[in-house]
Amino acid sequence: MKRNKQIDIKRALALASTFTFLCSCAKACLLPFLTLYFRQLGLTPAMTGVVMGTKHLISLAWCPLASLLSKHYNKRRVVIKGSLVCSAAVALVLLLIPPADMQSSACNMSDESSSPTRGAGDHLLTSSVGPTTLTGTSPKIYTAAVSQSGVTFPVKTHTQSPQLSEKNLKESEFVTNSVREPNVSRSVVFHTTSSLATLERNKRSKFNSDSEEQPEQEKENHSDFMSSLKSMDLQHQLFFFVLLTVSVWEFVSAPLEWTADDGLHEYLDFADASDHYSNTRVWGLLGAACGVAGVGSLVSQLSCLIAGQTPRSAVHFFCYAGLTVLALPVAAFLPLYLNKKRDKANGLLKAVQLIRFSPRALLCAITILLVGMVGSAVDNFLLWQMQDHGSNELHMGVSLAIALLSQAAFPLLVGRVSKLLSPGRVLVVGAACLGLQCFYYSFLWGPWAPLPAQLLSCFSSGALWWAVMVQCDDVATPGAERSVRRVYSTLSIELGSGLGSFGGGFVVQRFGLEWLFRGVAVGLMVWCVCLPLLQWKAPRQRRINYSRLLAADASEASESESEQERDWLDKAMEDDKSNNNYGRRINR
Repeated sequence: MKRNKQIDIKRALALASTFTFLCSCAKACLLPFLTLYFRQLGLTPAMTGVVMGTKHLISLAWCPLASLLSKHYNKRRVVIKGSLVCSAAVALVLLLIPPADMQSSACNMSDESSSPTRGAGDHLLTSSVGPTTLTGTSPKIYTAAVSQSGVTFPVKTHTQSPQLSEKNLKESEFVTNSVREPNVSRSVVFHTTSSLATLERNKRSKFNSDSEEQPEQEKENHSDFMSSLKSMDLQHQLFFFVLLTVSVWEFVSAPLEWTADDGLHEYLDFADASDHYSNTRVWGLLGAACGVAGVGSLVSQLSCLIAGQTPRSAVHFFCYAGLTVLALPVAAFLPLYLNKKRDKANGLLKAVQLIRFSPRALLCAITILLVGMVGSAVDNFLLWQMQDHGSNELHMGVSLAIALLSQAAFPLLVGRVSKLLSPGRVLVVGAACLGLQCFYYSFLWGPWAPLPAQLLSCFSSGALWWAVMVQCDDVATPGAERSVRRVYSTLSIELGSGLGSFGGGFVVQRFGLEWLFRGVAVGLMVWCVCLPLLQWKAPRQRRINYSRLLAADASEASESESEQERDWLDKAMEDDKSNNNYGRRINR
C-alpha cells in the first residue's frame, strides 16, 4: 500500500462489518444444528463428541499455521476466497452421507425410549437402538408420524403377520431348509467348478512376469483396506465418513477468520484507526442472531421431506452455502494490508510468556479454559436436551438468538458493572452464571423452558469476555494486547471446546444428558468458590501506564528547560548590575 493513497476509514469499516455479518450469519445457520444432524444420521453421543472435538483440535493447530503462510506468501485474499468456496462445497458433501437407519424419520429422532442418551449401561461407540425384529415371512411395515408439541416424532415400526395356512408353512419350511442346507449335487458341482478355476489360475500365474508383482501387492493392500472398512458395521462406517468429511471441512474453513482478521487489523493500524477494530465484533453477534433465528423459523415451517426424499434439515446446509457464496463479492473488496515488520509467531510466544509469569493472568487462563470446556457441552448437546422435551427448530433458533442478543447488549451495561465490581469479580460472576445456566438446562420441562436461562448469557459470555479483555490490557506490553487476547480466545474456543467435546460425549453416552449438565455446573461452581481465594493470595502487579510516564517525562523536561532559562536570565541580570556599578565608580 502506498503512503500517498487516500484511505477511507468509513468505507473500510463498512466492508469489514458486512463481511463479518455475512460470515457469522452463515455459520449460525449450520453450526449450532450440526450435532442435531449427526443425531439424526444415527451417531451416538460419544461419536458426536469425537467428531466435534477433532474439529476443534484441527482448528487449534491449523489456524495459526495457515495465517502465517498466507502472510508469508502475501496470499491473504486468495486464502479468504478459497476458504469461502471450498467450505461451502465440502459442507454440502455431508448431505450425501446416508443415515445408519434408512427407515428413520427425516424430522427428528425416534421416541425417548430408543434415544441413545437414555441408556446408562450402553457400551461406548455403539448404538443403543436395537435391531427391529420382523415376524412372519412377508411382513408389511407401516410407518406414520405423530405430532406432539410441535415436534414430529416417528412412530415405532409395527409389523403385520398374516395368518398362514399349512401349505404356506410347508413352503416356507422348504425354502428355509433349502437355503440353510444345500443339496449334495450343488456342492459337488461347486467343488468341481472351483477346482477347475484353481487349476486355470495356476496356469495363468506361471506366465506372469516379475514386474507385475508390485501392482498386485498394491491391489491386495487396497483390497485389505476396503475389506476392513466393509467388515465394520453400518454405524461405524457412518462415523468414519462423517469424521473424514468434517475434518476436511474444518481444514478448508479454519483459515478464514484469522486471515481476514489479521488483514483488517493491520489495515486499520496502518491508518491509525485500530481503535475502531472492536466495532466489527458486535456485527458478528448480530449476524449470528439473525442467522440462527431465521433458519430455525424457516425449517420449522417446512414438511419433513422436501424435493423428493431430501430431509428438511438440508436447508441448514443450503443456507450456509448460499450465505458463504454471497460473502465472496465483499471479500473481493475487503480492505487488507500486509505489515512485514511484525512477526506474529514471536508475538504469540511473547503473549504466552506474559501470561505464564503473571499469577492473575494464569488464573484467568485456567478459568477461560474451564469455561470453554463447559461451553462445549452447551453447544453440542443443549439442542439434544431441548429436542427430548418437545422443542423444534423454531424454539431452538429463538432461544439461541436471545442468548446472542443478550451477549451483544452487555456493552450498554459496562459502565454500571465496572463501578460496582472489579474485573476479577466480574470474571467470577460470569463463570458462576454459566454454571447456573447448565444446572438449569438439566431440569427443562417444555419447548420454551430454556428462554429464561438464555438471558444470563449477558453475564456468562459478555461480562466474562469483558473481564478477560481488561486482564489482557493489564498484563500485555505495548503492541502485544491483541496477541494476548488471541491466546485467551484460543484457550477457550479451541482447546477448551475440544477437550470438553471429547469428555462430554462419553459422559452423555454413559450417564445421560441431565447428568452432563449437572456435572459441569457443579465443577464450575466449585472453581468459582476457589477463584476469589486464589485471586486474593496472588500478588497484584501494578499496571504501568506508559502514557502517563511519557507525559511526566515531557513535563520534567519542560521544567528543566525553564529552570535553565531562569538561571541564564538571572546571571545576565546580575552581570548587568555589576557592570552598571563598575561604570558609576569610574565616573566618580
